[in-house]
This record gives sequence, structure tokens and C-alpha cells, in this order.
Amino acid sequence: MLALPIIGMSAIDLTYRSAELSTGQRMTRELGAADARISPAGLDAPIYQHPDGEQYAPVGGYDKYRPVREEDRQPPTSVLPPGIRSVEDRRGFAKVHTAHGLLGTDLRELDVRDPLTEGLLTLDRGRMPEGPGEVVATTAFLKASGLYVGSSATPRGGASSYRIVGAYEMPDRLKQPELLALPGTLLDPLDKALKAAGAPGLSPRAGYLVAVGGDGFTWNMIMEANKRGARVLSRAVVLHPPADSEVPLFKQQPKDQFGMADGGTVTRRAVLVTVVGLAMLEICLLAGPAFAVGARRSRRQLGLVGANGGDRRHIRAVVLSGGIVIGAAAAVLGTAIGTALTIGLRPVLEEQLGARFGGFEARPLELLGIALVAVATGLLAAVAPAVTASRQSVLSSLTGRRGVRRANRVLPVIGILAVAAGAAIVVYGSRFRVNTTFVMGGSALAELGVVALTPLLVGLFGRLGRWLPLSPRLALRDAVRNRGRTAPAVAAVLAAVAGTVAVSTYQYSQDVQGRHEYEAVLPDNAGYLTSTDNVGHKEVPALRDTLSKNLPVSVRADVDRLVVGNPNCSPRSSAPGCGRVEVIVPKEQRCPLSEAEHGPASFPPDQARALRQDPRCVVKRWGTPFDVVVADEKVLQVLAVSDPGSAAALKEGRSVSFNRNQVKDGKVTLRVITDQAAADEASERRADPPGQDKVLAVHQAPGTAWGFDLVLPPAAAKAAGLATAPASAYFSLDRKAGTAERQRLDGEIDRMGADAEVRIEEGYQQKNTLGLLALSVFAGLVTIGAAGIATGLAQADSEADLKTLAAVGAAPRVRRTLSGFQCGVVALMGVVLGSAAGILPAVGLRLTQEREQRRLIEYALESGYATGRDTELYVPIAVPWDTLAGLLVLVPLGAALLAALVTRSSGALARRAAG
Repeated sequence: MLALPIIGMSAIDLTYRSAELSTGQRMTRELGAADARISPAGLDAPIYQHPDGEQYAPVGGYDKYRPVREEDRQPPTSVLPPGIRSVEDRRGFAKVHTAHGLLGTDLRELDVRDPLTEGLLTLDRGRMPEGPGEVVATTAFLKASGLYVGSSATPRGGASSYRIVGAYEMPDRLKQPELLALPGTLLDPLDKALKAAGAPGLSPRAGYLVAVGGDGFTWNMIMEANKRGARVLSRAVVLHPPADSEVPLFKQQPKDQFGMADGGTVTRRAVLVTVVGLAMLEICLLAGPAFAVGARRSRRQLGLVGANGGDRRHIRAVVLSGGIVIGAAAAVLGTAIGTALTIGLRPVLEEQLGARFGGFEARPLELLGIALVAVATGLLAAVAPAVTASRQSVLSSLTGRRGVRRANRVLPVIGILAVAAGAAIVVYGSRFRVNTTFVMGGSALAELGVVALTPLLVGLFGRLGRWLPLSPRLALRDAVRNRGRTAPAVAAVLAAVAGTVAVSTYQYSQDVQGRHEYEAVLPDNAGYLTSTDNVGHKEVPALRDTLSKNLPVSVRADVDRLVVGNPNCSPRSSAPGCGRVEVIVPKEQRCPLSEAEHGPASFPPDQARALRQDPRCVVKRWGTPFDVVVADEKVLQVLAVSDPGSAAALKEGRSVSFNRNQVKDGKVTLRVITDQAAADEASERRADPPGQDKVLAVHQAPGTAWGFDLVLPPAAAKAAGLATAPASAYFSLDRKAGTAERQRLDGEIDRMGADAEVRIEEGYQQKNTLGLLALSVFAGLVTIGAAGIATGLAQADSEADLKTLAAVGAAPRVRRTLSGFQCGVVALMGVVLGSAAGILPAVGLRLTQEREQRRLIEYALESGYATGRDTELYVPIAVPWDTLAGLLVLVPLGAALLAALVTRSSGALARRAAG
């Protein structure tokens, strides 16, 4: 028992330290042998960046952000000092044909023969590419695709295949599917083939590994690069960062706000600290009764120590020494097993973490501290049994008789004060101070207070005996009469059940919150099938038929999209021949925040917050592939739109609007945009894009349609001269689709080689994270172990009673029944008290979570980015009554059955002590 937490703690410590990279190791994985990496920030405007190169913002903030014109954009190489050595690292993304269908894959061109790339990649097998037509693949790609070294990989839309000549891995991205080729052999040919087929090109991203020598790429050089819209990751700056006063980004935005995005940090830390702290407390409370079992069974030997001249000090020393020895043995054994597990499971751990360890690192002082925890736990667990054993007289120890001690009247007072103080500390640490140590410490103090109250509460349980049948009444009165031995057994079950209840309550409360916050994207049992890119529009009709054949579809609505020019273009592509259709909202019905020159920054904070509540500025709650679609009245059936006027309008050939802001005088204006560059330039000036207007008469629906703004019947689109292309299918099911049907549909789509997404609204799905699931399993196992300890402790004390029953000729069933009820009563009391004690830690964690979420909402309100709907906070504390009911039944029943099974049916008669 003592070794188990040491195994876990030492394994976690070794794994954490081994996975933790030094700054030099991290820079080698990011930069190879280069001094810096220069990449476009993607904003096409001057930026300020964080010294770590990961966070950045446009100069003046995003509200005042205006990208530079296309003709003024400069390549990242323009910031390179003359005469330095650089290696281009180009990346793109495409779907690649695999043995199973299509796989989204990163495509990369890098001259791996250059010494600057050393350390970026690790060749696993095969060789690196040496010319055109050859690629190497990550092991993650090979595993996911079903391909192998020696096979061929073909990007979707590519004119040729590429032979996989080797497998490699990126040490810090083991799960990333990627294909790598030499410069000019993969991205450019694929881009050319896609454009020749009328599809959008790749638009690869270029970065540069540079070597400057000397002091490396300095902070001044980074700020110069930022002026041209490039961000830089520099080895020299990361190793020796500048002072905060020298970072322009921190002057524009306070440094502490860059940590606001990760809203769950405090909660996760609170959960970790509380779980670890309470786990150690549980081990102490469980180990104490376990030592008590050993002390009770060896009381004759301890009596012999007293008979031979030993006093109470010697008896206490014997028991305490046993605790120290067992703790030391557990420390050595646990540390050894934890180290062996870390070494043996290192490949598995690396795969789960998605990154290779920097090396096996063991810190002796940390392992020694973990080992001392076991020794201290063993010593503390032996304190109460040692004191109890030393108080027994020599005669009682030798004869096996048990004395009855008067209950301590001070201990219950201490327990009440501890419970009250612990609860107050938890509330203070979660509501006001937001300190994880307070939550853990207060929870532990309150639990210890309940343990101190156990003898008193056991006595109160005795009053229930009058309503019980004979056997359980005798067992309960025996437990109350001998509460000195009952209390440790109850404390063991209490500690274990408290952990189980704490984990269950926290998990169930999160589930209730998730169910409350869940927003369906479609009506129940409705769904859609859509091609994930516009290139696949020719495959949509076949996909629709496949959908109807494999799922129990009751209603299917075929949905098309509006296109301008090349139907393969993405909605906002600026490639030649591409365009789009855009709804022109009347000016008086537009959100002032988006129309102002500097966005929300153009208004005082109070006014900006007020405008966020304006109906014109409400953000859409649903995300759909298209806002404007072409479909018939069947789509209304699927979307559960019951307005008869909307259905009639579509049948008559009139469009239906679900967004009042877009309608004026019963009409909607659609603008056909053919010059994307001019439209983008107008958008930068917050002006309307140039194009040809199509004015349509519409019926205004009274409600919403799950994200659709406008539905055009095919006749209306044709009459307006608008071209369409197949986009998706919305459908309703007769019943819930089974797993086999979903798998069959996915298999058909894979065999077609199509890239499609199928989504069916099935309501809220409970999410059990791996960490909480592991905690639940661990808590259940500890509860079972505690029941076993209670069984052993009760049997050690009832041995004389069982011998008496055997002496008077009681049947084996009677002895088993008595033993079972004794253990069951103890376990039941432990479950009741543990359930009450386990609620407090969960309450503290949930209050911490609520405080942190409220802090994020307040920050969003102050910044003017939150709407009224965003400020609705619901962090419930829900008790899993079904779990508590299960514990109340299963734990006592399991303890009773265990005790009955291990009680010998024929006990040997023993000589009873006289008197």
C-alpha cells in the first residue's frame, strides 16, 4: 500500500523530468543548427512579437490593424542581412491518397543535405530523398495511411506519384503526418497540376533557417524583421531574453494578459494539487488501520516485551520501528519499480505525449524526497497503533482480553473545529484568494476533522440499532461498544470513499455543466453530408446517393452553393477566375462596431460594451458551411422550420430570409463579386466591395434556421442568373443510426476516395477524460482495499468472539453471519461519513473553476469582446446520487461477503483466559 503512491510519484517525476527539454534542446528541435527561423506572421503588416517568437500582434492592436496592399508585400528574405546563409523551409497542406482513402497531410520541401537542418529530423529507416519523384514520410503518416517504405504516395490532384524512400520522425511532433521532398520537387509541381485542373493552388508558407554567426540573431535584428511583418524565433534571444521594458509588445499590451487565453490553468493546477494531497492523506488513513491489524495480531508478542521489563516507550518504539522499516522498504521498492516502469514504458510514454524525451533524467534529491514521503507515511501511520498498544496492560496483552476505554471528550471538539476551519479555508481559497494550496489544505483538514469525530459519530449510529433485526443489531452494538477498534476501520473506509465521492462529484458536475452549455447544431437526429473542399463538388451527387443507401434517411434535402467563375475556388480565393456572392446588408442595419474605422477601439469601453448587446452586433450561434444556400422546401423539414409561409414561399420560387438585418422593404441584395483583389482592398477601407447587384424579393421567416441566413429555391437562383454547384445534403433519420451503419457509410466514402464530412446531431455526449477515468478507477480500487482492511481489523478483534461461538457449538453459518455483519456495519458507517467528507473537495474545485471563468468573463467585458449571452455563467455543484447509492449498497455488501468468505467454518477450540 505504501509502495503504490511511491511508484506513481517516482514514475511521474522521472517522466516529467525526462520529457522536460532544456532551452538548448528545444532550440535544436526547432532550429536545427541554425541561429534563427524567420517566418511570415500572416498579417501582412508590421508586428510586435514576444521574445519567444510564438505570440505577436499587429502594431496598434488588432482593432487598428490594416494589412498592406498586395503590391507592397515583401518576402521574408527581404529582412535577411546581406551575405548570410539561409535554407528555405516551405510547407503546404493537401489530401493524399492512402490505402484507406484520403489523409490530410503536411507537405514540406527542405534541403535536408544542408548542415543547418541537422537535428530537425531523425531518420528511422530507409534514406533521405535524393531527387525528383522521391519523398520521405513520417512514421505517423505511414501508420495512419497504411503505406510503407517502398510504396507510392499520390497527393490529391497531383499529376504524378512519389516513391516513399524512407521514414523519419520529428522529435517534438511524433503524431504529425508529413511528406518531405527536396526543394522544387513537390509543392510547385502539385500547385501547377491543381491550377491546370481548375482547382485552387496550394499557397505554400515559406520560412527560412538562417545562420548569422557572432552573437546570433539579436533582439534588434528581430525588431527590424517585425517591421516587415516577419516573426523570428532566435536561439540567442530565447537563451538570453531582453528586459520587458525593451519589448514593444508589452508596452502595447500588458504582459500578464498573454496568459489569459489558457483559461483552465488554475483549475487544472487545483485539481492536481488536491488529488495528490488527498491521495497521500488517504494512504495515511488507510495505512494506520492496516498497522493496527498487525499490532492487534501481535499483541501477545508486545505483551511479552512488557513482561520482560519493557515499558510503554519500548512498546511504542517497537511498533514505530516497524512503521519506519515498512516505509523504507516501500520507498526502495516503489522507487525501483517506478524507475523500471519509466524506462520500460518510455516508448509508450513518448508516443502518448507526442514527443521524444530529451534523455533519461533522474534528480536524486527529488527521488529522495519522494522516498522520505513513504518513510514519513509509514511512521505517521504507526503512531496511533503504537499509542494504543502501549496503553494496554501486560495481562490484557498476554490473555487477549480487551479493555473498554472511556471516549475522549476533547477529540470531538477538535474534530468540529477542524471541519469548520477546513470548510472556511476551502471557501476562502476558491472564492477570494484562488489558491490551490488552500483548497487542498482545507479539504485535508476537514477530512481529518471528520476522522476525529468518528468515535462520536459511531456512538450516534448505535441509536439506530433498535430498528434493526437481531444479527445486525448485535453487530452494531458491538461496534459501538468497542468504538476504539471500530473508529480506525471506519476511518479507512471513510478515507477511500471520500476520494471516490470527490472525483465522482467533480466529474458529474462538469458533465451537468457541459450538458447545460451544449448547443445543438441541428435538430435531433438530423445531419448533413458535405464535401470538405470545393474541389470535390463533382463527387457530391454520388455521395448523396451513398448516404441514402447506407442510413435510414426519411427526408433528404440536396443543398447547392452559389458560385462565381471557377466552382473549384474557395470562397475568398483571390486566384484568377475566382469570385463570390455576398449579401449586402443595408447600412443602417449594420453593426457600428464593424463599420467604425478602428472597430471597437473607435468607441469608449462603456459604449462598446453596450453595442455588443445590440441585435445588429449579435454573433451567430451556429456554424454552417454556407450562409446562403440553394435548396427546396425539403430543407425546412430537415431543419424543423414549421413556418408554413416559408415553405409556401420556396414552393412559389421566392427566397426565404432568416436574418432580419439583411432585409429591407422585403428585399435582399446579393452582390456578384468578380474582382476579389478589389473586394479585399475595399474591405480594408471598410467599404462595400464592387460588383453587380441582384435584388431578390424574400419572405422573412419568424425564427432562425440553424445558421442559414438565406435560402434560395433553384428557380430563383436561375432567374437571377446565379450559377450553382452541388455542396451538401441535409437529412433527417427515421431512427438513430447504428454503429454498423455509420461504419458502412464511412467505408463507402473511403472507397470512393472522396473527402467528405458527415455529422449527425445526437445531442450532448458525455465526455470522460482519461485522467478523470483513471482517478475513478483508482478511487474504486482503494475503496475495495479499504473494505478489506476493515474486514481484517474487525476479524482481528472478533477472534475471541468467534472462538466463544465455536466453544458453545454454534453452527459455521452463525459465525460467518456475525463476522459479515460486523464488517458490513463498519463499512456502512465509513461510506456514510466518507460521502459527506468527499463533497467538500469537489465543492472547492468547482468554486475555483467558477472564479477563474468569471475572471475571464470580466476581462472580456472590459475589453468589449463579450456579449450578453457570453456573460451567462453556470458552474453547478451536482451530487451524483446514483454513485452514492451504489457505494452505500456495494461497499458494505462487499465487505460483509468478504468477511463471511474468509471466516473459517470450523475454528479450533482455544483455551480461554480465566476471569
